[in-house]
Amino acid sequence: MDLDKARAFVRTNHRAVLLTRHADGRPQMSPVTVGVDDDGYIVISTRETAAKTRNLRRDPNVAVCVFTDGFFGEWVQIEGTAELISLPEAMEPLVEYYRRISGEHPDWDDYRAAMERDRRLIVRIEPTRAGPDRHG
Repeated sequence: MDLDKARAFVRTNHRAVLLTRHADGRPQMSPVTVGVDDDGYIVISTRETAAKTRNLRRDPNVAVCVFTDGFFGEWVQIEGTAELISLPEAMEPLVEYYRRISGEHPDWDDYRAAMERDRRLIVRIEPTRAGPDRHG
């Protein structure tokens, strides 16, 4: 699948499961909300203390399966390399992430305080491959 087609799907579908790997190679999967930033990266918000964050610091190779709100139907799998952006640098990307997925927040000061309190960061994935290319 063309990466731009995969990005277009993610721009309108935000439910996903992120796959990272534990140190021993076992899969670690997390339900996440995804978006696409201005540079075409797949973006996810998470916490500094999350298992996926620890896994990504060790191994940045990821896969994310994105599907519709109805779950059944169209879906896309995107593989890529993740970069973690922590606070304070993550604050404006976190604001943009929220805007792209949910629109305007009723209280941006409260949102920013919550991001700091929760120790949020942005996972920015550079897509390298997407599929499916065939349906069975």
